[in-house]
Amino acid sequence: MPRSLTGRVVAAFGFLAIALWLAIGGAMFVVLRGLHADATSSYLADIAQTFAVRLRGAAADGEVRRVVNQIRAEVVGSDVTIHLLAADGRVVDVGVPDPGPTVAITIPDGTRIGDTLAGTAPYADGLTHDYAALVLRGPNAAGTRAVLLSTVDRSNAAALRDVGRSLPIVILVTLLVGAPLAVLLSRSVGRPLARLASRTEDLVDPTAAEIAPLPLEGPREVRDLTERVNEVAAELTRSRAREGELLADLRHDLRTPLTVIGGYATALIDGTATGDAANRAAAAIAEETARLERLVGQLGAIERLRTGADTLHLEPIDARGELEASVARFDAAAAAVGVDLAVADPGAPDDAPLALVADRLALDRILGNLVENALAVAMAGGTIRLEARKVQDSAGVPGPAIAFAVVDDGPGFPPGGTDRAFERFYRGDASRSGSGSGLGLSIVRELTRAHGGVAVAENLVPRGARVSVVLPIRPPNA
Repeated sequence: MPRSLTGRVVAAFGFLAIALWLAIGGAMFVVLRGLHADATSSYLADIAQTFAVRLRGAAADGEVRRVVNQIRAEVVGSDVTIHLLAADGRVVDVGVPDPGPTVAITIPDGTRIGDTLAGTAPYADGLTHDYAALVLRGPNAAGTRAVLLSTVDRSNAAALRDVGRSLPIVILVTLLVGAPLAVLLSRSVGRPLARLASRTEDLVDPTAAEIAPLPLEGPREVRDLTERVNEVAAELTRSRAREGELLADLRHDLRTPLTVIGGYATALIDGTATGDAANRAAAAIAEETARLERLVGQLGAIERLRTGADTLHLEPIDARGELEASVARFDAAAAAVGVDLAVADPGAPDDAPLALVADRLALDRILGNLVENALAVAMAGGTIRLEARKVQDSAGVPGPAIAFAVVDDGPGFPPGGTDRAFERFYRGDASRSGSGSGLGLSIVRELTRAHGGVAVAENLVPRGARVSVVLPIRPPNA
């Protein structure tokens, strides 16, 4: 099998053409052989009809032997043999030296005078003969009933000759029509695929400049593949741009703790920091080391979630109870920065529990990261409210779901920030040097996806932001 697509297309057309030629040749042979056999039988029947009157008269006068020999003398050189048949189909001996059939030629009882029987039979010369038997007398007549004329069956050879003359024309026509079609088909597929192969080489080359999308040409499947490659190329370009931003953010996030650790470590080594200063230096080193560990741990958590290494442990959970637990956990931190943190008033009495099936630790982490993100931008005197409500077919999550939201009255997201809020290392204020890693909302999104849910960020009017996660009441894979 050829390795190239063009070679395979041409080979397929070649195999198809050979099969077609064989089929056409076989069909022509069968048809032509039948036609030649029919023509031979008709020829013999015509000769028999010519001598029918003489043979009938000879049978009446008892001169059959003499008449048959006369007729044989007249057809000498035409490869035609002549015999007489009795009622039982056997040859009547009239002294004719021609080879006779080795089997009886059956004459059906219902055959009438003047009917002609045609067929093939083996003869004493070892060959198959085409024959025509003309019925001269009725079934009850004694002696001769039919005259049998035959000739060697040459229909196979004649059909082969005709096929040999005709098949080259068929082959030439199929080559003239099929070869250009094979070339056009292979090019219509091969050229777009060659462009795709060239484009994939550009995709794996990090130094390649951004180039225009490939034109959508060729068959529908090739156009679909080209469109997918164009999408991959565009996404790869965006990913490389985000990779540059990510590396810049990583340098920023790592530089500060490393600078602190390096400075205090130098102070401890050269003896500049002693006594209480040494203790403070050691505490600062431990704190910055813990910050680096958290950063690395958050990166690892995202990868484990994306690869499915972390398995969810599902259990029934009360949504309002989770909100109250989150408020209790961050109440002291909120009070320290002067922020009012509370569960939002539902606005109307509702005794129905808001229950769902979820991973409790994952939900705690989702709400914790949302609250930490809100506290990072909240100002003294501001408010943060936690909400939970039941929704139906919301945010692309089919069926009943619970929408958790953390609402703050801070500055909100910058223009375009709501679309990028859940990207790794994205922070609304790129110049901010706080302790945030830019990974909290990314982890929220991955945990939400693991539950079959959706995370959404939005700005509020006149100020503030709401970050929501919509979790199905029962995850699809539960």
